[in-house]
Amino acid sequence: MRLGADHVRVRVPATSANLGPGFDAVGIALGLHDELEVRALGSPGVKVEVTGEGAGQVPDDEQHLVVSSLRAALDLVGAPQTGLHLVCHNRIPHGRGLGSSAAAVVAGIVAARGLIAEPDALSDEVVLDLAAQIEGHPDNAAPAVLGGATLAWRDDRFRAVDLAVHDDVALLAIVPPTHLSTKAARGVLPATVPHADAAFQAGRAALLVEALGRRPDLLLPATQDRLHQEYRRAVMPGSLALVDVLRARGVAAVVSGAGPTVLVLARRVGAARAADGEVTTDADDAVRAAFGGAMGGWQILPLPVDREGATVQRVP
Repeated sequence: MRLGADHVRVRVPATSANLGPGFDAVGIALGLHDELEVRALGSPGVKVEVTGEGAGQVPDDEQHLVVSSLRAALDLVGAPQTGLHLVCHNRIPHGRGLGSSAAAVVAGIVAARGLIAEPDALSDEVVLDLAAQIEGHPDNAAPAVLGGATLAWRDDRFRAVDLAVHDDVALLAIVPPTHLSTKAARGVLPATVPHADAAFQAGRAALLVEALGRRPDLLLPATQDRLHQEYRRAVMPGSLALVDVLRARGVAAVVSGAGPTVLVLARRVGAARAADGEVTTDADDAVRAAFGGAMGGWQILPLPVDREGATVQRVP
């Protein structure tokens, strides 16, 4: 396999995983994106320039996650390695449960797709499987690749299918000022759970599919979880306290991925304003009341569903 281009532009969305009961399986792509340009160089070496999230903190060499994932993809299809120059404009918050690492992994693999002479060798199916192998689980990688909401699983490889999302579903990401590593969030989960909790979770996960696609009025019961969120209270007490307050007010609030961001699955009220696309939801008043006007560093981000997923363009 040879290279067919030396300059590509990549765009990849943030994602939220689990949505309550869909642990390690369900995810959704959000309208918040990292964008980057990748140039293949005739000389060896790597140069990484980062603005926005992670600037001055993430590696600027071969250890950068985009670089290592791109190289893994080139190796997979037998393409030659090359020197690289990356310019990354990051908007996805790091360490907040919004899929920043999955976005970086997918961006690297999709960049490789744009660089090689036969892009079909890195089909969506191949990209998803490789990204999930690197990540260790597919719940963020699948929506980052495919867009929309997805249900992912593993048999001989990682796979995913699209889930319908009703037009009335509106999302709010409530982002705290604190970070939390996925390793720390997973480290507090028990090795086993009670059978009753597992049975409850299976029912709610099935209901989540129906609520997302056809019955958004059922989102509150459909997002109940007994498998992971309560176990994580000790490492993200503020996030779980906010989830408790919002759910008591009838709002379908969950921990986004490994947290500590809180995701609200609300319903649209009226049409978006043409000037800025802003949508009013049935959760707005409850969210404002939960903070009482004092945000304390938290940010409320109304985000549309990204239905496109990761894209790559060759730059002439």
